[in-house]
Amino acid sequence: MKIRFIPLIAASAAVLLVPAAAQAEGFGAEATYARANERWGTEIGAGYAVGFAGFRLTPGAGVYLRDGDTAVYGRVEATFGLPASVRFGAGVRISGEDPRPYATIAMPIFPKVALKGNAGPHYVAAGLTIGY
Repeated sequence: MKIRFIPLIAASAAVLLVPAAAQAEGFGAEATYARANERWGTEIGAGYAVGFAGFRLTPGAGVYLRDGDTAVYGRVEATFGLPASVRFGAGVRISGEDPRPYATIAMPIFPKVALKGNAGPHYVAAGLTIGY
């Protein structure tokens, strides 16, 4: 097994664990279609949100699947949420040696499910979050 498939296996395991993790306070997962480092692909990640009075800090990690390859990434977001409305803020995505700052916005569509968008220099993504 080549090393590049290990993140794919880890992402598959994370997706299977999402229903259990989404029930725990603070845990969540997301899947987005993204353009990073000049290439389009799918991001699958998980994180843990810690919040107080509408503010939230969410570190996380995942895999970026593109053109048959995978790349591991980490991220941290700081957001503020309006009650029963949008959550917005800023984040930094780290993949390889290229940290990418971005703005983020998420709008709930169901309890514990939100549409999410990220945009920054050389990085854009749109998808769903579950949990958080």
